Amino acid sequence: MSAALPTLPHYINGAEFSRPDSLLAPVYNPSLGRVTKQVALADAYTVHKAVASARDALPDWAAKPPLQRARIMNRFLALLNEHRDELARLITSEHGKVFSDAQGEVTRGIEIVEFACGIPQLLKSDYTEQVSTGIDNWTTRQPLGVVAGITPFNFPCMVPCWMFPVALACGNTFVLKPSERDPSAANFMAALLTQAGLPKGVFNVVHGDKLAVDTLLSHPDVSALSFVGSTPIARHIYETGAKHGKRVQALGGAKNHLLAMPDADLDQVVDALVGAAYGSAGERCMAISVAVLVGDVADRIMPKLAQRVRALRITDGMNAEAEMGPIVSADALARIEGYVQVGVDEGAQLVVDGRGVKPAGFEQGFYTGGTLFDHVQPHMRIYKEEIFGPVLCCVRVPSFAEGLALINAHQYGNGVACFTRDGATAREFARQVQVGMVGINVPIPVPMAWHGFGGWKSSLFGDLHAYGEEGVRFYTRQKSIMQRWPDSAVKGAEFTMPVSS
Repeated sequence: MSAALPTLPHYINGAEFSRPDSLLAPVYNPSLGRVTKQVALADAYTVHKAVASARDALPDWAAKPPLQRARIMNRFLALLNEHRDELARLITSEHGKVFSDAQGEVTRGIEIVEFACGIPQLLKSDYTEQVSTGIDNWTTRQPLGVVAGITPFNFPCMVPCWMFPVALACGNTFVLKPSERDPSAANFMAALLTQAGLPKGVFNVVHGDKLAVDTLLSHPDVSALSFVGSTPIARHIYETGAKHGKRVQALGGAKNHLLAMPDADLDQVVDALVGAAYGSAGERCMAISVAVLVGDVADRIMPKLAQRVRALRITDGMNAEAEMGPIVSADALARIEGYVQVGVDEGAQLVVDGRGVKPAGFEQGFYTGGTLFDHVQPHMRIYKEEIFGPVLCCVRVPSFAEGLALINAHQYGNGVACFTRDGATAREFARQVQVGMVGINVPIPVPMAWHGFGGWKSSLFGDLHAYGEEGVRFYTRQKSIMQRWPDSAVKGAEFTMPVSS
């Protein structure tokens, strides 16, 4: 890498940290197709240093009253609100998503911090007086210790915020390993946490690749890991972490369907599909990538949908007119456009071919246009596999029952939507669909901060969803305490199982 490029360091023990001999990775502005900085990649020493910093900070942080931790999170919340647009611009410059979408991402992260500020209420426990004669019993939830988060490129602010605000508020210390493709948001938030008064070592950032991940997975001082990414990696994280005795929450891939019924408002369906399939260039785990068109819906909707896809305004994300920005990297672009060719070779009807789009002034950027397929069949790779790009596959089915069965048969169960005007259809869909997050006339049903995020089947490995009260349970463990004082009426040894008496 060039010595003239700025280098993003790690953030450990409340300050930037780097080693002079670190391996470096390029960080691109995907709209320009140009390297704008480089990021240091952690070796085992750096990961161990971050974990040691978190371990040393743990006793004092865990001992703080929840209200004191909440006050620090509240100051962090104020700083996030103050610097929202600055953080959003940073995201757009490294990820490529349009600025308004980046603003929305930061806002959704802010909402998790708002939830975490209520931690004193969320950690309240149960108490039973006189559970037996002279004995009281209560439960408490205590932090796990040092916990880690491994997060993807597509939401460099929001997904880390699914993890660390709740983990910190619960009394844990944290090591974040963000994506090396757009790493700056993590350091930005770490600096804001320090400014908010978070003690040194409570939150640390290590940049890196597989070496950093594997070191965290096997580290004896890391008690739990949260992960968001592809299903093969999520499965590996879950299995390896569990093998090392860690609590693991690993969110995997998706192939989200939208079922459109004949009675639906088709203009609303078109709006939903265009926004949910092509927003953020399809690089969302909650993007709609399959439209399941029931009955005559396909013949009525395809001309409108094709017209809208062809008219997408594709350019640099900082342009206020942009609806879709570039793909995050050249490799991702090649993979996505490779899938388009796979779909053609498999016999799907290519209605709109987005390949080769080059916006004026950004010819070197990692751009593709929106792609639309019709007559996609369930045996095709473009239907079965996660493309993670602006490619919408339309499948035609004759009935609601067959559409529902199609969705339920898919290996992924992350998000799904049903568009209909009929309440009975909506109710049956919500009740029977085997997917973790369901929208009725809502194309991207991302739960709010207090509800929790997570899919089913191959979209989630682990028992608890992200953030919300599920997050509090993930980042704490229950302790049950039974108490009796010496002046109790019970005297002498007891040889039987205690019972209520």
